Amino acid sequence: MGVAKYTKDAKDAILDVELHSGIHVKPSYGPQDLERVGFDYQEDLGEPGRYPFTRSIHPQGYRSREWTVRQYSGFGTPDETNERFKLLIAHGQTGLNVAFDLPTQMGYDSDDPLAEGEVGRVGMAVDTMADFEAAFQGIDLTTVGSGLTINAVASIMLAMYEALARRWSVDVTRISATPQNDILKEIIGRGAWIFPVRPAVDLVGDVIEYATAQGRLPRCNPVSVCGYHIRESGATPAQEIAFAFGIAFAYLDNVVTRGYGAEKVVGRFSFNFNIFGNLWEQVAKFRAARKLWARLLSERYGVRDQKALFLRGLFGGGGFGLTKAQPENNIVRGAYYALAAALGGAQTTALCSYDEAYTIPTPQSALISLRTLEILMDEIGLRDTVDPLAGSYFIETLTKEMEEKIMEEMERVEKWGGMLAAVENGEVQRLVAKQAYQWERDLLEGQRVKVGVNKYAEEGQEGQVELHQYSEESASRQVSSLREVRRARGQREVARCLTELERVLKTRRNVMPILVECCAAYASVGEMCGVFRQVLGEMEEPSLF
Repeated sequence: MGVAKYTKDAKDAILDVELHSGIHVKPSYGPQDLERVGFDYQEDLGEPGRYPFTRSIHPQGYRSREWTVRQYSGFGTPDETNERFKLLIAHGQTGLNVAFDLPTQMGYDSDDPLAEGEVGRVGMAVDTMADFEAAFQGIDLTTVGSGLTINAVASIMLAMYEALARRWSVDVTRISATPQNDILKEIIGRGAWIFPVRPAVDLVGDVIEYATAQGRLPRCNPVSVCGYHIRESGATPAQEIAFAFGIAFAYLDNVVTRGYGAEKVVGRFSFNFNIFGNLWEQVAKFRAARKLWARLLSERYGVRDQKALFLRGLFGGGGFGLTKAQPENNIVRGAYYALAAALGGAQTTALCSYDEAYTIPTPQSALISLRTLEILMDEIGLRDTVDPLAGSYFIETLTKEMEEKIMEEMERVEKWGGMLAAVENGEVQRLVAKQAYQWERDLLEGQRVKVGVNKYAEEGQEGQVELHQYSEESASRQVSSLREVRRARGQREVARCLTELERVLKTRRNVMPILVECCAAYASVGEMCGVFRQVLGEMEEPSLF
């Protein structure tokens, strides 16, 4: 029965339901529940497209526009990734969500000894701008937006995207890219960090300042704050939102201390949130998050521009919810995750494919996920009306209770000294790690039901999926391509750019302009990141025990 904990008697009657966020669900709801939680129509709900945006940031919801569909994709060489991009676009995908391999995420070139066996394995290998030229060949950068799913070296990837546009004579004010660029969630939830916390946050601030405050890339979203990965690491839905907001405020504060008003930059912030488990909890989470984001920006930062108060982003589901056991069930799970995104008012959606518990999605499984989203839009009626659950005694009560839980978690972080201190000291990491352990214990003991895993399981049944085979040949081609680029490029210009990059880092100026020059000169990711490592150092992870 999903994420909720259920207590049953011998006759299988449900005695208690406790959602993952700690909210108890009653058997039925009525007007007295709205009175109990202090529900006020104007303050808590209002009209679609108006403050506090609980129902939607658009007055007509999906009737005035389809939600954007992005499937996470990329593997092997840039040429192979380009083929997958074009396949998805040809079948109706309206944006790209680019996967990078682990060496690229960690700032190593494909021929580095530390990259051996990982080149192109979990995403596209990117060493120089030549790889972006191959990956985006034939794709209109002004009409197809690209999510760049990378963090520690997000500044390099966005600079490379701009340098590519300039090389192709594309107006950079018209390109739309969203680097994930969320290093604090990376430290909490994934581990693909490189630099110490505060210098790493300064790099995030450089990207935000450059793209928004300085107006260099007005259609780009310079950060995608990812509660998604924090939830996958063990956080509750309420903590997912609370910690994501704390992270967003840390980045916003970094740019505000540079002398810019919050209203000038926060309108281009975006979020990436997770969906798995109890449908009602997910819907309430997104509705409460929209309302809280608008209210907190207004109260804490004095933001008045209505569009700057929008909570914008991708609501996606949800790798942690998928199972290796009976993997075909993940197709059904994905459909319900997509339903939760639609009922929760997503602007952009993406689904993990049913085989992702095993492998990089095949073209067929990726298309099933894409068609799932399209069926919801074009067949099932999810675009017919805005916030169809609005006014439900249950949903409005649950939304208010979720709001309270989120605020409780934000107050916990404040007691730790704020998000930067909490991450530096390992407080958030310790909490989510402990909860992840308890989650697994609950699954093993049957306290949380997972169909096909601890209920309705079939002994000896193995999933039948087509596995993605790692290609040593592709990796060799990538290394050869990199070495050819190094041979053919202008070495003096590369040396000049890298020397200037070191000077900029040491004097604490914004790194983005010189990174664009480095990328245009075909400096490699490893060379640029090597300068970062030399000047900024590397992070030592705090003890979690």
